[in-house]
This record gives sequence, C-alpha cells and structure tokens, in this order.
Amino acid sequence: MRVIGGTLGSRRLRTVEGSLTRPTADRVREALFSRLESRYGLSGRRVLDLYAGSGALGIEAMSRGATELVSVELSSSAAAVLNGNIRSCGLEASAEVMVCGAADAIDRLEAAGRTFDAVFMDPPYADDTATAVLGSVAGSAILAGPAFVVWESSSHSSSPDSIGQLVKGREDAYGDTKLTLYEWREEK
Repeated sequence: MRVIGGTLGSRRLRTVEGSLTRPTADRVREALFSRLESRYGLSGRRVLDLYAGSGALGIEAMSRGATELVSVELSSSAAAVLNGNIRSCGLEASAEVMVCGAADAIDRLEAAGRTFDAVFMDPPYADDTATAVLGSVAGSAILAGPAFVVWESSSHSSSPDSIGQLVKGREDAYGDTKLTLYEWREEK
C-alpha cells in the first residue's frame, strides 16, 4: 500500500497482518481523493479518521494539505502499525492516534471541544453499529461546517439519504466497496 498523491506521494505504508483490517484499495482511494480535492479541497482541513486501520485515508488527506489528523482505532496491534506509518511519514507533530472505539472517541473529542471538517469512516463491513456511529457524528458538536463525511461500506449495504444535518451528496461503487459522501447542511 502507498500514498497516492500530494507531498508524501509514493510513500509506502505498512498494513496490518491478517484479516483484522481491510485496507482501502489504491484505485478506490485515488478516485475518492480526486473527487474530494475537486469538490472541497483538502488544504487546511482538520481530519477525523474513524476505524483508521493502517491510517491510509488520514495520511492521504495529510499528504494533500490537511493540517490536523486524529485517527481512531480500537485494535492495539492496528494502532501500533498506524503509529509507525505516521512516524515514517513525519506527521507526528500534526497527527494523533486514539486507541478506543469510534463512539467513545466521538464523545471524548466532543467533550474536549475538538472540531473537524472532514471525517472518514471505514468500519468493518459486517459492523452493524456503523449507522449509529454516523448518527453520533451527525448529532455531535465535532463537525464544523462546511464539513463532509465519507463512509466506506460494502456495495451491498444500504446507507441513509440523510441523518441529522448530514445529507447524502454522492454514492459510488467500486466492486465490493461503496463510498458514500455526506455533506453538512446548516439548519434553516
């Protein structure tokens, strides 16, 4: 696995051994980040990467101009790989890793007054709590508008058209992978 573009382009990333995580394929990340850069831009964004695994999504965002990254990973062995990838890319000053569940991280970040304008969610495809976590993101004070949320899921799963102030802006399938892009909409 490698960083696709930006200042860290072509940098190799370690992945987690075994079937504990499912890294996002290079071609899927390339399509996603091309779309995000043309639609929103990534420069100056504060990024929250839930279910981070090896950290490829968050590190890719940093490579393309994001200024802050919080990566959340429940598995301590995956978090060790993630920390190693952050160090090898020289991102220690602007990236941190939280070893806990996604819902717990949202609560802790909200309590600390932290805000983000880009959120990546790449839960295990069989995780039946992902919609609830998306609802927690939408219902919390961690989103700073205008924000977007990218949810990676199985192409066979369904995703809500809207949840809280998040509205589905686009959905694309790449084989077994589906990317759903949600946009923050201000209440009227």
